[in-house]
Amino acid sequence: MKKIIQRSVQIITLALFILLLAAGKVQLWMAVFAASTLLALLFSRFYCGWLCPINTVIRPISWVKKQLKIKRKPMPAWIESDVLRFIVLVLFLATMGFVFKTGKKLPVLPALLGLGVLLSIFLDEALWHRHLCPYGTILSVPGRFSKKSMVIDEALCNNCTRCARVCPSAAIVKEEKHQIIKRECLVCHECERVCTKGAIEYR
Repeated sequence: MKKIIQRSVQIITLALFILLLAAGKVQLWMAVFAASTLLALLFSRFYCGWLCPINTVIRPISWVKKQLKIKRKPMPAWIESDVLRFIVLVLFLATMGFVFKTGKKLPVLPALLGLGVLLSIFLDEALWHRHLCPYGTILSVPGRFSKKSMVIDEALCNNCTRCARVCPSAAIVKEEKHQIIKRECLVCHECERVCTKGAIEYR
């Protein structure tokens, strides 16, 4: 039931995003994102897993790649640095500032959608979610301090690695037991769905 609700919300918000773009009212979508950023202090990066139109389009692509047994290509080591994600963020903010100040209509959001989808076709989608998406970088700040998040119960976890293999943002790491990096988690619930021990929940 939760998955059906989630997919329904994603489809509705994707349709809303497309309608706002077509109507030239991108600022209204930015208001949705701004509200989600504030709410991330309470609910973590739920925008990414439930509302983001880019992620909504990427998920079926990832499903097709899985069915065709196309292995995720590893990310180059130099991308792991946080420098790249902040360079992308600065460029994004500068572009949006230019758009709002001059009133020029640049296709910033459609371009981000296209870029995210294109990269996810050929590379590991974590490249987008964790290292290139400016929305994700912004949300990772309040997400770090969120009251609620996806959590792994170490007493139930048997280190089977199922959760880490399906995580689209590579937010699950293994120390003594598997743990979720809260600021990078998309709250997509994919890890919860594949866990056979019931060790993962949103709380």
